[in-house]
Amino acid sequence: MPTVPVGGKVLVSGANGYIAAWLVRTLLQQGYIVRGTVRSEEKAGFLRNLFKDYGEKFEVFIVSDITADGAFDEAVKGMDAIEHTASPFHFNVDDPQELIQPAVKGTTGILGSVLKHGQSVKRVVITSSSAAILRVEPKPTVFSEENWNEQSPRDIEEQGRSAPAITKYRASKALAERAAWDLYHKHKSQISWDLVVINPPFVFGPSIQDVPNPFALGTSASHWYEIVVAGSMGPDSGAGANKVGSSWADVRDIAEAHVRALQREEAANQRIIASAGTFKWQEWMDVANSLSLSPIPSHPNLPKGNPGSTDKIYMVSYDASKSGRVLGMVSGAEGAHLGLTGEKIRYRTMEECTRDTLADVEARGW
Repeated sequence: MPTVPVGGKVLVSGANGYIAAWLVRTLLQQGYIVRGTVRSEEKAGFLRNLFKDYGEKFEVFIVSDITADGAFDEAVKGMDAIEHTASPFHFNVDDPQELIQPAVKGTTGILGSVLKHGQSVKRVVITSSSAAILRVEPKPTVFSEENWNEQSPRDIEEQGRSAPAITKYRASKALAERAAWDLYHKHKSQISWDLVVINPPFVFGPSIQDVPNPFALGTSASHWYEIVVAGSMGPDSGAGANKVGSSWADVRDIAEAHVRALQREEAANQRIIASAGTFKWQEWMDVANSLSLSPIPSHPNLPKGNPGSTDKIYMVSYDASKSGRVLGMVSGAEGAHLGLTGEKIRYRTMEECTRDTLADVEARGW
């Protein structure tokens, strides 16, 4: 199937988001022409200023409601590729449909626009989540792209509004990705583009989007700040509680994975887990306190938790070997000798992510 080489025109939905802003920057740095969609002129103005050095290679479209019929019809015209990142990610909802419907309709809506008006589109990349893959198990489990989260949608059907917030979120991601694949396979004989889905776990790292405070970063990144920097949450609180353990990746590596998904022929029609490895919150606290020449002098006494207490049992982890085979992005011992650039690269380490995130917090005065 066709790839999208440097110089191609790429639409990025929700371009002011945490992952999306880094994706726009990475695309521009590599020589792509980018059109971003945002919900308001205020958000558009921030992005125009952020990427002003790229001149006419970056433009913004206003899509005020991604669930509206034909919302992306104009935006997809003339594009070589679509990077769909726009989706709600917040836990403070009562009705699960407030998360599920925008996620599903936004995804099927943009694919519908590509079907009708995307004659030049060669590839669509969708940002899903490991939430569409995992299920709750009583013992440590390694998940792969072959797994689907069927548990959370079932729980929503049974529990409705009383379902835990994390279940509502996971169901929204699983149902949105399912809807994308269903639509793609239904129309496969009619289309000339292919589909790639990136499934990141928890995403941490510095931010470049417009956020007034660390609590507006999104659930994962704001929990990282509250636990590792502010100490307003203990390590046994928050997403992926310390006793459970989960997996993570740096936001800049997730952006790179999205770009490589355009460039690799073998990525066509694949789900790809992009993960740097496992974590427990105490490990982040230990790393932050171990850094020499602290990048955050305004916080001289970072929370310590219970140093060194973390066992190495992670209830949720992922087989991310496909990202190595297909995208050339590897982690752990396999990637230890690699750099951050090249045909094959390694995911950033906890130390790199922590140092850069703390430096960003310091620069923002948080």
